[in-house]
Amino acid sequence: MSKIDPTLFSAHAQALEKEYRSCPQCGGELAVRHGKHGAFLGCSSYPACDYIRPLSVQGVTIEKILTGSACPDCGHELAIKKGRYGLFIGCSSYPLCQHVEHAAQPQDETVGCPACQKGVLVARTSRQGKQFYACDRYPACKYILNDKPVAHTCPRCGWPVLIERHGKEGKRFVCPQKLCQYETDL
Repeated sequence: MSKIDPTLFSAHAQALEKEYRSCPQCGGELAVRHGKHGAFLGCSSYPACDYIRPLSVQGVTIEKILTGSACPDCGHELAIKKGRYGLFIGCSSYPLCQHVEHAAQPQDETVGCPACQKGVLVARTSRQGKQFYACDRYPACKYILNDKPVAHTCPRCGWPVLIERHGKEGKRFVCPQKLCQYETDL
């Protein structure tokens, strides 16, 4: 049986030391750390120094420039990009301009946000791929619903929105206020 050369395992660490020797903020030593999103480099003087840097480049890649299109914010061309959650359309001059086109989703009706009364509830997709409805004025308004909103006023409590739920009994409309517990088959 042949012995494994221990210098093979230290080569990776030596390469990292040469590449990422010292912290640019405080001059301390950088160390490989592991977080919920993977490995990263962090200053060994933490918490006195909060410098971190990703080990690998996990950014957005441009798939195709859309010639003839213009960003409404800065005027540069738009591009089809591939990001963490799939394909999307954004400005080609990112990070100077952070404009992103949202996919036009057909909605039967627009439902106003009952919390701030300024925004509109729009469909969004979570990291896990589930659909939810939130105010389009986020982060100023953080109102959120897990079920599809319907612009009907609750007759019991007066809340301006009901939610549509599907069950074995069929479609029913429920008040999203927990204390109200109103439910109907409209």
